[in-house]
Amino acid sequence: MEKIGIFEMLGVFLIPVLIVSLLVLISYWKLYEKAGKPGWAVLIPIYSTLVLLEIIRKPWWWLLLMMIPGLNIIWAIWALNLFVKSFGKSEGFTIGCLFLPYVFFPILAFSKDTKYIYDTNEFNSIGTSEV
Repeated sequence: MEKIGIFEMLGVFLIPVLIVSLLVLISYWKLYEKAGKPGWAVLIPIYSTLVLLEIIRKPWWWLLLMMIPGLNIIWAIWALNLFVKSFGKSEGFTIGCLFLPYVFFPILAFSKDTKYIYDTNEFNSIGTSEV
């Protein structure tokens, strides 16, 4: 029986993870551009969060909420929900982005129907789509 080295096993798992991560990163890049922000901002850790806060129209100090243990999980889900809603999608789509980001973010990013609606009257002040 042949011995399998740790690096060979790591390579088997690492390559698909890198491909999926790259797909989600490209999707975020495209979504930032749809929102009128620079796509390269997704590559810079803290700056990308500040740009995300601009996209969802929240103050910069919300970044501090991300640093509080426990609250940061709630904050991340809430921010993701507002981000998805800012492109006209529902809470169901947010759940999809939360559990299957490698499927739902590309759908959101590359769909021709997806438009940033925060600048229109389709979005009200509390962050819900008006019908």
